[in-house]
Amino acid sequence: MSTSPNIAKVASLVSESSRAAILTTLLDDRFHTASELAYQAGIKQQTASFHLAKLAELNMVTIENQGRHRYYRLANSEIAQILESLLALSPPVEIKSLKQSTEMKALKNARTCYDHLAGKLGVELTKGLLHKGYLTECDKEFIVTENGKQFFSDFQINIEQIKRKKRKFSLKCIDWSERHYHLGGALGNAILERLLELNWIKRHPKSRAIIVTQNGVKEIKNIFPSMNI
Repeated sequence: MSTSPNIAKVASLVSESSRAAILTTLLDDRFHTASELAYQAGIKQQTASFHLAKLAELNMVTIENQGRHRYYRLANSEIAQILESLLALSPPVEIKSLKQSTEMKALKNARTCYDHLAGKLGVELTKGLLHKGYLTECDKEFIVTENGKQFFSDFQINIEQIKRKKRKFSLKCIDWSERHYHLGGALGNAILERLLELNWIKRHPKSRAIIVTQNGVKEIKNIFPSMNI
């Protein structure tokens, strides 16, 4: 009898199309109700609640109760990274409507991958940091250079404080739409939060797409002239 972890059980959860749609929606690092997730997956709320209970059993999602309402969220960034890697291996979705085409274009341009930037914007920003010499590549992570430490300090991101967080610092995360690495981990999250604070980017109200503001385009291009945004 095998004493290894039961990978098949996890794989069976992710392989079911409705659960996969729920997990993909939860990649925005927000809390959602069962009815919201049911709508995104195109299923009934009762069915969504059943799927969410299964995901909670394996600690893939967390549940928070607020009064009569129950909210669901992806459990952690490690699960998000695994899901993003699976998306990179998945065949493209069949586009069947103009609305679907518009939504997919927005996600490919800029989105959140759990709590950091992804899509074309995330990849281009990572390339810009590498091109400027603020980051270098290692096997599974990016390394902040001495010039990078100064850059992030000037950008009001405290590298030493971020390193003390109980999570990976600067992961190389495979981007499913760009097929390149973008910057994940605590540093990737700090950059996302700083750009939101500066109002260079905004969250889309109904999806995990990210909107780059006019001022954001100008300011980002000032820092990284070679960026294509």
